[in-house]
Order: sequence, then C-alpha cells, then structure tokens
Amino acid sequence: MAAKLLKGAEVAKEIRAELKAEVQKLQEKYGVVPGLVTILVGENPASQSYVRAKQNTAHELGFYSVQDNQPADLNEDALLKLIDKYNKDPKVDGILVQLPLPKGVNENKILLAIDPGKDVDAFHPVNVGKLMIGEPDYLPCTPAGIQELLVRSGAEISGAEVVVIGRSNIVGKPIAMMLAQKGPGANATVTICHTRTKDVKWHAQRADILVVAAGVTEYVKGDWVKPGAVVIDVGVNEVGKTAEGKRILKGDVEFETAAEKASAITPVPGGVGPMTITMLMKNTVRACKVHNNIKE
Repeated sequence: MAAKLLKGAEVAKEIRAELKAEVQKLQEKYGVVPGLVTILVGENPASQSYVRAKQNTAHELGFYSVQDNQPADLNEDALLKLIDKYNKDPKVDGILVQLPLPKGVNENKILLAIDPGKDVDAFHPVNVGKLMIGEPDYLPCTPAGIQELLVRSGAEISGAEVVVIGRSNIVGKPIAMMLAQKGPGANATVTICHTRTKDVKWHAQRADILVVAAGVTEYVKGDWVKPGAVVIDVGVNEVGKTAEGKRILKGDVEFETAAEKASAITPVPGGVGPMTITMLMKNTVRACKVHNNIKE
C-alpha cells in the first residue's frame, strides 16, 4: 500500500490537547469554563453510546457538562421547554439534542428551537446561512474534521480539484462550501456528485481530493481514484460481526485498491469518525469565548 494513512484518532488527540490547554487558560485567566448540555430522549443504544463519548470527552477537557436523559414518551412541548431552559442558562454554551428523536416529535422544530449561538452542531439555518456567506460562527463538526485532516496532513487545497460524492446537509453540502470559500484551508474548485450525476466515475477520476459520503459500502472503486489523489472516506457501514461479536466496518471506498493509487487516504474506522466529537468540543470552546466577550 503506497498511500499515507490519515489517522483521525491521532489528529483528534493533538487538537484535544490544544483545547485542554485553552480551557485551563479560560478558567485561570477569566474564571469561566465551556458548558455543554447533551439531551437524550429515549434509550436508543447507538445514541446512548454517542452521547457517552461526547460527555466523556467534555469531562476530559474540563468542561462544565450536563447529560440530560429524558424518557421516550417526552412530548414535543416538554422538550421545547427544556431547550428554552438551557438557552437561558448562562453556564451553558452549547446545546446538543441527540438524533434521532422518537416518533411524533418534529426534529426540525426542535433543532430550530436551539439558540443559534448555542448550536454547536451548526445545524440551525442561521449557522448554515453564515457558512454560505463565508462568515461562520461555528463549522459543522464532520466537515470541520475533514478540513482539519486535510490541512494538518499538508494536502494542497488551494487550486485543487475537489470532488464530493454525496449532498447531505450534514456532510456533502457543507464540506463543498467550506473548501470553495476564500481563505486558508480552502480556495478549491469543487464539484458535488449525487444519485442523479450521469458519470460519477469520470468526475472522481479528475479529483485531486476526493471526499466520499455516499452511504454505500465500497461504492468508489480503486480505478476511480486519480494517481496521487487524497481520499477522504466518510462512510461507516457495518458489513458483519466477528466471532466475538465485534462489528466489522467498511467505508464507502474500496480501501485496498484505492490505497494503491492515492497519496493519502483515511482508514475506516479511525479516519474521519474520531474528528467529529473533537470539532464539537472546539465549537463549544469558541461559543464560551463569544458568550464571555473573550477576543483572543
């Protein structure tokens, strides 16, 4: 395998060390710490696992953190009141409502209820709009993790041909917008491919940087990769379990064949995934500074 492995777990560890030092400075110099609330409605095992990982990281960094578990039969009005309470709480800088929500609760209405200044997932239309015009308060977490991986690996982004496969609001659209903006870590020429694109392979073969968030196991084959390209595989697909019951995961890219042609590639697992929670923490630290008028 010729490609360099872009290990998100290692980069995330570096960023968390930087954030921990920043949190310590905020506490010592200004007497404040970032505050994060995660709200979990119901007992979805995957959601419990995600929330636990977020809270563990927040504790590790020295945040004021609250895990608010609510029963599955919590109604929409009660959830809206809960969000309003945290919107008004000065100790809370970031609010995260873990999705999916139980049936009968309008997810869009719930996300819209979060104060955009505390929307550290950057899903609120106000934050999406600010990203579009190049003046974001917060960057969406997975795309921000992708950009950090590219920048810290030394990938040449300015002037690069970037092809993004996938047009979701969570990954595809925002990473395309971020890499096309004026500024450091951007200035790329970006093409978005999706289910109606006539010849995805042709587009992929032009890419200096190929970002794949298609949600289809091994959708991108090795011969789709331009020699020397950087491949970012966002996919996480369970394809079976080991004899011990451990999940076997594969990405949206045929890893072995793609790695023979790429200059750098993210593994699955251990690539983009570990970056997402770390960027959530980075947004919460930023929110703390904004809410306390700290300019540095």
